[in-house]
Amino acid sequence: MADINEGLTTWQQAENHNKMIDLQRKPPKPGMPGGVELSYFASSAFRITSPGGISVMIDPWRNHPSGKWDWYYYELPMTEVDIGMSTHAHFDHDALHRLKSHTLLDRLIGTYSFGDVTIHGIADKHETDSKESHYDWCQLTRDLTGIDVSPPDNPRSFDNCLFVVETGGLRFLHWGDNRHNPPDEVWDWIGEVDVALLPVDGSRHILTYERADRIVDRLGARIVVPHHYFIWDITTRTSTLLPAVDWVDTHPDPVQLDSGSTVLHADEVKSLNGKVYHFGDNVAYERPRPRWLDGIPESEDVKAED
Repeated sequence: MADINEGLTTWQQAENHNKMIDLQRKPPKPGMPGGVELSYFASSAFRITSPGGISVMIDPWRNHPSGKWDWYYYELPMTEVDIGMSTHAHFDHDALHRLKSHTLLDRLIGTYSFGDVTIHGIADKHETDSKESHYDWCQLTRDLTGIDVSPPDNPRSFDNCLFVVETGGLRFLHWGDNRHNPPDEVWDWIGEVDVALLPVDGSRHILTYERADRIVDRLGARIVVPHHYFIWDITTRTSTLLPAVDWVDTHPDPVQLDSGSTVLHADEVKSLNGKVYHFGDNVAYERPRPRWLDGIPESEDVKAED
C-alpha cells in the first residue's frame, strides 16, 4: 500500500488559488514600475516578488530522502508563494512539497508568463567537474554508484535548467547548479542579465572563484549574489559546504546585506557593474532553533565558529 504522504501533498493544503483568479481578471501589466524584492531562504532558495505582488520561489530545499545523512538542521519551513520552481532533481533544490504554491514549474523548459512576470527556462547540464573542489564529489559519485554523470548521457538528476525571471524592468538569472561552460547557444538564450544568482562557496562545491568571475564577466551582470553556501545554524558540516565570504571579499566594496530581503530598482541596478550583494547568514524566514542547542538556555546561545 502506498504511503499517504508519498509524492506532492498539495491536496492536504487548506489554501486555495483565489488570489490567482483575481489576478487573471485584472493582471498587473508587464513592465509596470516599482521595486522588485529579492529574498534569500538559505541554500539556493530565493523568492523574487514583482512590483505587482506576484512571488516566485526557486529551489526550495530538504534533507536527503534516504535519511542516511542531513545537509540541514531542519526542513525548509512551509512557505507561501505564488509560483514554485526547481532547477533540477537534487534534494537541496527540489522540495516543491515545502511550498504552499498556486503554480509549480518543475524544471521548466520554455517560457511561462503571468501578470508582470515572465520566466524563461533553458535546458542544460549540471556541473560534473569538481576536480578543483575541496572534495571531488563528482568523481566520488562515479566511483560509488558506477554511474557516469557526465553529459550527454547523464541520469536525470544531472540535468539542470537555468531560469531567467523578468519583472520590474530587471532580468534575474538563477544558475542552479549548472556547468560552468555551457555551449554558446545557451549563453545566447540567456541574453542580458541584471542580477546573477550564482552557487559560490568556500569549498568550490559547484563553481570555483575563477569560474564564477568569468561567468559574471560574460553575462555582464550588474549585480551578483552568491548562494549554495554554509550557514552555521542551517547547514550541517556533513554538507562539506563553506561560507562564501572569502569569495565576496575578493570584490571591491561588496554590499553586506543586513536582512534576508532587499528591494531592487531598475534604474539603480543598471548603474552598477558586477557589484556583489551578500546575504551572509541572513534569511527571510524565522528560523527554528538548531536541535544541537537543545537543553541550552537561549540566553547562552553561542554562534558556532565558521
